[in-house]
Formats: sequence, structure tokens, C-alpha cells
Amino acid sequence: MPQTRRQFLTATAGLALLPTLPRIGFAAPAAQLTVASRQLEVLGKAATVYGITGPDGKPGLMAREGERFRGLVDNQSGEDLILHWHGQVLARNTDDRTRPNGGVHPTGTQEAYDFPLTAGTHWMHSHTLSEQQLLAAPMVTVEADAGDVPQAVIMLHDFSFRPPAEIAAGLMTAQGHHMGGMDMGGMDMSGMKMGGMKMGATEMSGMAMGGMTHANDVDYDAYLANDRTLADPDVIAVQSGPVRLRIINGATATAFWISAGGLAAQVVAVDGNKVAPIARASIPLAQGQRVDLLVQIPPEGGAFPILAQVENAVMQTGVILATSGAKIANVPVLAENPAPFVDLTFDSSLSAEFPLLARPTDAMLHIALGMEPGYRWTINGAAHGEAAPLQAALGSRVEMMFMNPTMMMHPMHLHGHHFQVVDLGLGRFNGPRRDVVMVPPGGMVTVAVDFDKAGEWYLHCHHLYHMASGMMTSVTVA
Repeated sequence: MPQTRRQFLTATAGLALLPTLPRIGFAAPAAQLTVASRQLEVLGKAATVYGITGPDGKPGLMAREGERFRGLVDNQSGEDLILHWHGQVLARNTDDRTRPNGGVHPTGTQEAYDFPLTAGTHWMHSHTLSEQQLLAAPMVTVEADAGDVPQAVIMLHDFSFRPPAEIAAGLMTAQGHHMGGMDMGGMDMSGMKMGGMKMGATEMSGMAMGGMTHANDVDYDAYLANDRTLADPDVIAVQSGPVRLRIINGATATAFWISAGGLAAQVVAVDGNKVAPIARASIPLAQGQRVDLLVQIPPEGGAFPILAQVENAVMQTGVILATSGAKIANVPVLAENPAPFVDLTFDSSLSAEFPLLARPTDAMLHIALGMEPGYRWTINGAAHGEAAPLQAALGSRVEMMFMNPTMMMHPMHLHGHHFQVVDLGLGRFNGPRRDVVMVPPGGMVTVAVDFDKAGEWYLHCHHLYHMASGMMTSVTVA
């Protein structure tokens, strides 16, 4: 039986982590990963968090294409663990506890894993509310054709001193959901399923606009990049020439706009999948998404902020790339102007370097994203555990059409697979391959996926509190 909403929330009451991220370079895959608590200082205050570290004390895992993760996870966190290998599409369903009836990894025990690593920028994270306490780490496998370009990983988080269960309780017990100056407590959007829907896309778009579009429903104390705020940023030593930045949005409820400032930058991959290189000055990054930027450090060197600004807000975080002897100026934690809402303009400009092979579509899944009073988020009118899983035949090509009549963006993630974005409501195109796609308010997005592995695979919103309050289902592949 799938977890009920109450069971899910009960299981999420404890756990936490924050990694100190790798700098340039990488080592062989860790033979053992240890999850344990540690202290982190944020805004001059101590916070108890967790780390996922290898035998060398470095966070997470960095490897080379063709290698395997063959080793142990030692849970010394003091809490039972549900760890998700996000983006590892070569792992079997049984290699990941984040599946229906997958159980937990008990504290004080070790578990063995052995699966081939998926090339690209991926990550590992808790699949409970403990992700809010920064239980996440990079899981990067450097591509065989990446050459000897220096690598730098940047991991983003939203941070609160409040326990995540307290944040969730506050959201879920609120009378209605206040957004953008409009109380939506009396509006039920959950019934707007794709089949026989009564509201057109144009009407939905208008409903999600005009002051109703909303973001940032949690007030955070800080925003972190590699454990630090911009008041005391992580300074990454670089030399003149190219540097590959692997940026992971590990935030639980926050989307960012990424900027490389004055550096020449090309997008070369998203969610670990190569795209035709494209220059972009500003890049939206939803929760769970990743982007690889190839930046050029000029011959004269210097210090160069890489910034992540919260959507629809002025708060920002980031790191500093600096050559030897460069003067590092202070970067304010508040930008001069609010960033816009994240949207699909960026995705519409991307083209997959290795698209799915051309073949007929075998089935279409219509997926309506909804909200109900009391901070209850739904898929096709049901919260997690209230409806049967979606179905797909093993070996089939399935298109999933997401419709979002709600006032918030939903970053939708499918476990165990990378899909291809094929329609953003503007016609078919050879879009990027991803494992998280943002579905904006009033928007429709269609992705194509080849279900090549049997099992039951979660499909959910990567806004942690939307998932925890119902916006999750699963796809049974048989």
C-alpha cells in the first residue's frame, strides 16, 4: 500500500544535512558515504545540520563516466533515512528506497549499493522534510568528453532555523492560502483534469496572472551557496581560461535566477543532459534542476561573482570565482531590483544534443496539478495515497502532459528516467532532456519518456512542501 499523507508527514519529522561542496577537481567514487550531524554557522548563529561525506571528508560523490557507485552508506544521523539518487537513471528501482514500500535505512546501520553511475551533474537528497535541513549532496560523474577543464560545484539551499515540521504545519493549518494579496481559501482548483476540462489554456493563463501568480510561500532566514551567504561567500580559486560550473538547486521551496555577471558563459547541459551550447546571461533554475555553465576567466584574472537571485524577490546568494591575488569586493545580499518569476523562455531556447530516438507515442498521460484550501496540493484531483498509480507498459514511449491552473510554478520530477521536453504550448520542438521540468502558473508542458525499467516510480512536485502535502503520485511500469 502507498504511504498515506499522514504516514508521510509522520515519517518526515526528523533528519537534516548540509554539505561543504567540492571545489575544482574530483576523486574516485567513495567506497563509503557517511550521513552524520555537524554544526553550521549561519548569520552568526549555530545550526545543527548533517553532512554526507566520503572517506576523504569531502561531501557527496564525484566520479568519472563509466565508473560505478560500489560501496556502503553508513547512516550515523540519529534518524531513519530515505535517500534518493536523483538523476541516476542507470540505477534499478530497488537501488533506491524512494519508492512505494521502499522502507527506511535505519540509523546506526550500513547499506550496500552497486550500480553504474549516470554521467552528468546529479545529486543525492533526503526524500522527507529533512531535505529542508539541507540533507543533500552532489553526485557528479564527469563526462568522458569533458576533457581536463577544471570543475566547480555550486549547491544552492534555502535555510531556516525553524524545524521543517513546524514550517509544514504552519502552511498546512493556515486558513486558505494567501498569495499575491488574494486569499484563495475558497477556490477549489483540484477538479480541473485534462479530460473534459472546462477551462481553456488562455483562460487559465489569465487566471494565473493579474496579481494571482505567487512564489516564495516560506519565509527563509538565509539563502546559501556552498554553505555560505554572500556576507561571507565561498571563494573558489580559479585560473585564467575555461571553468565548468555545475550548479545544483537543492532548495526546497525556492527557484533562482542564475547569473555569471560579466563572464562569458555558455549553457552546455541541464539536469545532467547535454544541450546544444547557447550563451545566456540569466538562467532560471527550479527546485531540483541543474545547469552546467562553461565560463571563461579572462587572461587578466580578477574576482567574479556567480549569483543566484530568488525569483520575484531581491534576496540573492552566490560564490566568488577569484584568481590569485584578486581583490574581492563585497556583494550585497539584496539585489537592487526584484527578479522576475521563473518561466519557460530558457527551455524554449534549448535543444537536446542527444534527443530521444524518433518513434510513435504509445500512450498519453494527462496530469492536472491542483490546489485545495488548507494548503493541499493534488495531482488529478487526489493527494498522494488517495488514488491508484498511473500505468505505463514496459518499453513504451509515453507523453505526459502537465496542466497547471494553480497560482504557483510546480517543478515536476519523475524518478528513474530522463524525459524530453517536446511542447511548451507553442508547438512541437526538440527540447532539452531533463528529470525536472517547471510547469508555470497557467501553463501546459508536454514531455516524452521511454519507460525502459520495470517498477513503480514516483512522480512529484519538487517543491518540498507541495510534495509533502499531496502533490505526488507514482507510475507503475510493467
